[in-house]
Formats: sequence, C-alpha cells, structure tokens
Amino acid sequence: MTLLLLSGTSEAQEISKELESLQIPAIASLSGATRAPRPTGLPTRVGGFGGDEAFRTYLRREGITAVLDATHPFASHVSCRSARICAEEEVPYCQVLRPEWKPQPGDDWTVLKREEEAARHIRPGATVFLATGRQTLPRFANLVQCRLICRQIDPPEGAFPFPNGEFLVGRPPFSVQEEMDLFQRLGVDWLVVKNAGGTAARSKLDAARQLGLPVAMIARPVQPKAPKVTNAAAALDWVAAL
Repeated sequence: MTLLLLSGTSEAQEISKELESLQIPAIASLSGATRAPRPTGLPTRVGGFGGDEAFRTYLRREGITAVLDATHPFASHVSCRSARICAEEEVPYCQVLRPEWKPQPGDDWTVLKREEEAARHIRPGATVFLATGRQTLPRFANLVQCRLICRQIDPPEGAFPFPNGEFLVGRPPFSVQEEMDLFQRLGVDWLVVKNAGGTAARSKLDAARQLGLPVAMIARPVQPKAPKVTNAAAALDWVAAL
C-alpha cells in the first residue's frame, strides 16, 4: 500500500506523525501556500498537481492505493477534484473534515456566503481584521472606506493590494489573551473569519466574544459527496481498515 496524504492542516500533521510511527508507506502532499511549512515526517511533495489529468497520472505513476484528504475545508476545489478522480480510478478516498464552528452564547456572528458580502454589513471607517489569508484579499476590494488588516504566516512578498490595508505577520497558535490584546491594540471593530472549524484557530472567536466584537463568518463551500471522518483518530482507523 502507498497512501497519498493531502496535507495542510493540524489533522494532517497528527496523521503524518502516526503514519511515520507505524511505518505505513505514505507520501504527504502540500499545496505550497506556506513558504516554510512544518515538516511532515513523511516523504513530501510540494505544489499543485497541474490539473485533473496530471493528478490522475500521478496516482498511477506513484502506485497510490488510497488517498486521505486532510486539506483545509476551504480547499474544496482540491477535495472535489480528488474525490472525483479517485472514484474514476477506483482508488479509495476519504476526506478528513473537522466539524464547523457553531455560535455560542454571547457571539455576534453574521454568516456570509461570499467574502464580497462583508461590505453590506461593515460600516465605513471600521477597522477590519481579516483572518482569511492573502489568497482571497481581492474579494474585499469593496471595503474601500475601511482599514483592513490581513494576518498571514509568511512575510509578504509585495505591497498590500489596496491602499487602505496592511499585512500582519504571525504564526499560530495564539492564545485567547494574545488575540484580545492584539485586537485592542489595533482598535479592531470587525473580525472576518472563514468557518474552518477545529480548536487550533478558535481562540480568535473566543477573544471576539469576550470583547463584544462582531464577526463576519464566511460559510464553507460545498464539499465532495464522499466518505468522511471528522478527526485524525478516525482517519487512522480508516487507513487501518484498508
């Protein structure tokens, strides 16, 4: 057996360490979105596959016998493509999809289908903390009368795409107190978050609740209709049953 682990999440890190410990033949694949990713402990490839046929060719060439998809919930284009091609190639596929965040008492969430909808709810002049990554920044171009702050892991390679914005570099995890201190220091009025789920990034939501900050919560995209598990332990059980 040779397992392909589509990586990029904390669950993928946990799975890869266990696969290494159990000496299960596996290859980790990272998209390359982060310039200095944490080591997986497995043989690792970095970068996209180059489209549908290139992914199909890779599965055949490397003798991949199963695919475990532990990519980010918002990398749905990767998950949908992978699930479809695995089904066509008769390669077992399973998606590791952590549960969504749900609002708790005291939360002030506005759920959005798309990033562009944020401008309908955020008042002009507000300081907006974008915890959404740099890839989707163009979708906030209509927040022209707000101060935008986008946090990312890597130092920026260029200027912020809009004159009313700035980058903030930081690598998680962050404690609730660290997030509260940061939001207060920056004078944040709104937090914009993708509903990634999980515990590692929950601290910013807990901080927003304690500070009484409104949150624009971007709903998840459609996920593939394929076998799913919700955590690393269940994913490893799936691998063991192959």
